[in-house]
Amino acid sequence: MNGVEIVEDGLRLRPWQASDADAVHSACQDPDIRRWTGVPSPYRRRDAVGFLTDLAPAAWADGTGAPFAVCDAVGGELLGSCALVSIDRVLRSGEVGYWTAPWARGQGVTVRAVRALARWAFDTLDLRRLLWQAELGNHASRMVALRAGFRIEGQLRLADPVTGGGGDGWIGSLLPGEVPAPGAPGPAATGTLVARRAAVFGRDQPILFATVGDHELRLRPLEVRDLAAVTTTCQDPETIRWTTVPVPYQHEDAESYLRVTRRAWAAGTAANFVLADHDDSYVGVIDLRMSPTDPLLADVGFMVAPHARGRGYVAAALAALSTWGFTTLGLARIEWRAMVGNTASRRAAEKAGFTVEGTLRAGLNHRGQRVDCWIAALLPQDVRIAARLPQDVP
Repeated sequence: MNGVEIVEDGLRLRPWQASDADAVHSACQDPDIRRWTGVPSPYRRRDAVGFLTDLAPAAWADGTGAPFAVCDAVGGELLGSCALVSIDRVLRSGEVGYWTAPWARGQGVTVRAVRALARWAFDTLDLRRLLWQAELGNHASRMVALRAGFRIEGQLRLADPVTGGGGDGWIGSLLPGEVPAPGAPGPAATGTLVARRAAVFGRDQPILFATVGDHELRLRPLEVRDLAAVTTTCQDPETIRWTTVPVPYQHEDAESYLRVTRRAWAAGTAANFVLADHDDSYVGVIDLRMSPTDPLLADVGFMVAPHARGRGYVAAALAALSTWGFTTLGLARIEWRAMVGNTASRRAAEKAGFTVEGTLRAGLNHRGQRVDCWIAALLPQDVRIAARLPQDVP
């Protein structure tokens, strides 16, 4: 397969040239490119030369790939990379991969490039499907794929995870006829709310603050140093009575919980925080879980260490977390559920402004039995306790 050029929507996609070495070397110093792609780290100039003079030409020559440099159609400046990183002639399928140079971000460059590449792959190579994969947490790549027309099908374990990554990824597909026209907006799935949350979950988890009496409570990510305290809390009879934590609860269960919280943040499905007192010591955990069916709905769950109960920590943390959920994630409703009889949990929810709306008969599965539960909800206008948010909230 011979190298070709594609000109569309202000971009020129062309085969790589040896003269691109300096620009490629400079772009691949970017921490995001090193974090989310398989480029060598540290990335040296000889790595760029090897890619340009060996790997890229070989892919074109044997028909296993189609790597393009993405350039400005007028000035010729290198803006990024967009490629069919693999081509399966039997299945008539290909996989796309891309990166954007740091100096070209925020201009829709890669969305335009992927659309142009997809049209060429379908029309000229007669492919019938394109695939996209990215590690959980790479929300920038996910937004590009969505805006280019890909449908995100789900999650899978990656065959070749990036070093230091979690090993799990998203997968999406694009079929002929699904590529938006040049200049057209992306599908409805790429609206403001999705982009807003991608910006939040694509960064490190923030620290939230709430006032409890005369001191400040911190809501921060769970850390390894908290696991012993988590284990102790989950071995407490009251925790076992009102929650579904494993019994007996072992340190390995706490380690698994840590992995789950990190994966959930990367996927954008939940925000799990430790409640930390004035000396940053663990006093409990609180979770905000996004509904898989309603993007404006979430639910909360929490547990408190035995020694820290009755101090108002949960009510303050609920208010702070809910305020963050409303203002930063754009939620319209947050729900709380607890088994009928769990009056301590109910008092905390009501102090944070939640309104109990009723009892759901057999509403929860508790250790193999259906039990009645209370349900309460908080709306944006219901938040009663002031909470200070991190300074970098968008």
